Amino acid sequence: MSKTRISIFPLTGVILLPGLQLPLHIFEPRYRSMITDSLARDRRIGMIQPQRAEEGAPLYAVGCLGKIDEVEALEDGRFNVVLVGESRFRMVRELDVTTPFRQIEGELIEERCEEALAAIERASFEREARRFAEAQGYSVDWESVARLDDVSLINGVSQIAPFDPASKQALLEADSISDRCELMVQLMQFYGHGDGDDERVTLQ
Repeated sequence: MSKTRISIFPLTGVILLPGLQLPLHIFEPRYRSMITDSLARDRRIGMIQPQRAEEGAPLYAVGCLGKIDEVEALEDGRFNVVLVGESRFRMVRELDVTTPFRQIEGELIEERCEEALAAIERASFEREARRFAEAQGYSVDWESVARLDDVSLINGVSQIAPFDPASKQALLEADSISDRCELMVQLMQFYGHGDGDDERVTLQ
């Protein structure tokens, strides 16, 4: 594993996975500074969850390095950016820095290539996803879902799934698509027992 210095954006309940996009609206001065710094260097920042939703909270061990693919600089200094996930990383240590944003030393995690689910795993996932969507009142384009490859499907749903931060972290830390798929099925079964709420979202 290669070690690298990473400027981080700690955000509760949000994960990024390799190959996926994450739109962000950057308005806090310290993170505006981070984006400006990143654009002047390699356009990369790390998304990672804090263990508690409070200032300076300890960080979870695993996050994801993202590259700024699109950026819109607004007149008042805010940014709209789109990150593309490149590689998960494991935090080695937090660095003592003078920048307003936090930085860490991280080890990039080598991802498995050309992963695929067994047919029974894919079928089990899609069956449980339909049950979960119906129970929660979600609108899903199932034809589009069927056309997705296994990695895009499992990672995409993991990134947007309405689970608690610890569950999202467990999905991020899963070592393979098969492991992530199995965990997703378990989480959908668990959360699917709830009554949902009035909010309706569209998963595409």
